Amino acid sequence: MNHILKIKKLNDKAVVPKQATRGSAGMDLSACLDEDVVIRPGEIKMIPTGLSAAPDTDECALLIYARSGLACKHGIAPANCVGVVDSDYRGEIKVALINHGNEDFVVTNEMRIAQLVMTPVIIPQICEVSELDETERNAGGFGSTGQ
Repeated sequence: MNHILKIKKLNDKAVVPKQATRGSAGMDLSACLDEDVVIRPGEIKMIPTGLSAAPDTDECALLIYARSGLACKHGIAPANCVGVVDSDYRGEIKVALINHGNEDFVVTNEMRIAQLVMTPVIIPQICEVSELDETERNAGGFGSTGQ
């Protein structure tokens, strides 16, 4: 089933996200800036996109991921690893970027800074219990399966 994601430009300079190729899972989000933003090593800066969005279903979320080129070449990624835009949020989408690199990084207007993925979300009905089913793993945590 095809879904619709309504995008509203809040700023004339905003770039509407789109797939780079037909098989791309994400759509590039671009910076919407009046002037360049410098992110120093270890620093976090909030970068506006000039966009708001409205999915056609409340059974989804918009997830903001790093662009692999920025992350691998420059150490630039979302500060919270993956940003979550709830289906009922109608404010401006902003991306908190962190510089994990060793050099200043300059974000310019219309620079592709992250990628947006619309994904289904399962909201379970919570049932509090006194015991959980036993499994082969049980409480074995980090490294318990061999690595």
